Amino acid sequence: MSNELDYLSRRVAAGKLSRRDFLGRAAALGISAPFANSLLSSAARAAGPVKGGTLKAGLVGGESTNSLDPALMMTQVPFAFGKCWGEMIVELSPEGKLENRIAEEIGSSKDAKVWTLKIRDGVEFHNGKTVTAEDVAATLERHSDEKSKSGALGYMKGIDTIKANGKEVVLTLKEANADLPYLLSDYHLIVQPNGGKDKPDAGIGAGPYKVKVNEPGVRHVGERFANYWQGDKMGHADQVEVVVINDATARTAALQGGQVNMINRVEPKIVDLIKRVPGVTIRNHSGPGHYVFIMHCNTAPFDNNDLRMALKLAIDREEMLNKVLRGYGSLGNDFPINASYPLFTEIEQRKYDPDKAKFHYKKSGHDGSVLLRTSDVAFPGAVDAAQLYQQSAAKAGIKLEIKREPGDGYWNEVWNKQPFCASYWGGRSTQDQMYSTAYLSTADWNDTRFKRPDFDKMVLAARAELDEAKRKAMYHDMAVMVRDEGGLILPMFNQFIDATGPKVAGWVEDPHQELSNGYALAKCWLEA
Repeated sequence: MSNELDYLSRRVAAGKLSRRDFLGRAAALGISAPFANSLLSSAARAAGPVKGGTLKAGLVGGESTNSLDPALMMTQVPFAFGKCWGEMIVELSPEGKLENRIAEEIGSSKDAKVWTLKIRDGVEFHNGKTVTAEDVAATLERHSDEKSKSGALGYMKGIDTIKANGKEVVLTLKEANADLPYLLSDYHLIVQPNGGKDKPDAGIGAGPYKVKVNEPGVRHVGERFANYWQGDKMGHADQVEVVVINDATARTAALQGGQVNMINRVEPKIVDLIKRVPGVTIRNHSGPGHYVFIMHCNTAPFDNNDLRMALKLAIDREEMLNKVLRGYGSLGNDFPINASYPLFTEIEQRKYDPDKAKFHYKKSGHDGSVLLRTSDVAFPGAVDAAQLYQQSAAKAGIKLEIKREPGDGYWNEVWNKQPFCASYWGGRSTQDQMYSTAYLSTADWNDTRFKRPDFDKMVLAARAELDEAKRKAMYHDMAVMVRDEGGLILPMFNQFIDATGPKVAGWVEDPHQELSNGYALAKCWLEA
């Protein structure tokens, strides 16, 4: 028994077995949790990360139009590479707790309207400059500016004033917000020299790797930063390389052939096949991510709520979940929140109802086909999902015309531009952040054009409410409004499914985003 537990604990230390599975096996063998945890700690100390080599990832989600400007990051490749060269103010741990990074301490006034960030000493940018409170303040100022087109703009507008004072940054909010520290973990908020105001796409940060090669849509390379403030905690490889491989078959072949060490977005339909490949490990976990079809509420014919309702009722969610996600996900209900959020409340599940869909479609007065754009890069199985949607809608008398768009340019030319398309969201750390990023009237990423002053007031009121029960009830009402009146069709919440090849160790299970919340390249290493 001891030999078995020793072996399993070493596998956890190497990132090849989850902590949860280990503790479950230990419990089955009659081992107490404290003793099992001590075994894990000993194994972690004994294993230790291996330095050196080049750790490579083959990822979908890269385009020729990608930029190193953190404000403009929206797809998987800039997100993952940004976690290599950038450093955050705070970050979320895999357990959902706040981890202080550049901010050493965070405190607030009793009414949660004034927040003070104490900036850590000794953090160095890649250009040799020390990170200051002025740099942090300037970063937040830039992402609060509409001209930045930042993906964080929706909730950054809730900040009234930003002031640097010695080693501190003081934020005064327009409305109270107990979630503010969690919002500051947004992946766009990479701290840059002077906030990136001088050259936002310079790629200079304070992360474990310095940008060495930047070829948008092709590849990105980072070399280890010797003066990284966290030392040996991250940045084990000499180099990290992201190769853009948008084609799912090519991406899988690159992992099998050893050209890359890890890939993202493994298609559920091939997971069982990948599991049989020697040395390959599937890394899957549930979280707030969701696959969607989005309609612009302010653009005909989608400015008619009866048409929107018809399209929501005309999608067979269970069929899509079974055939596209193959069980690696859960049903969606046309609002962007699931049980991974602490203040989630159940709402009656919307079901496929072709008769009701036909009723609302006729009531809308729309005649003719409805154009839906999709692409292989929208989400794994997005083309298949659109075709299934086309078939289920046909039974309601709705003719969906499917247009398959090329991957390169999809996120700049289709998403948030065209009135009806397939997309995905990785989710956010809190409900306020999710709604503020994508549903506030002022949000740059309001991709359904759901612009309702009454909803905006609800977001601000919930943000300021410190009574948890009242806040939970407010989020319930907001969810119902988005579900019944918005332009979101959310058939399913996805699991994040990544895969690693032989010798990849140090993988950390993290439910917040794919690739260990983007940190897989920074935290993993190659065994000797």
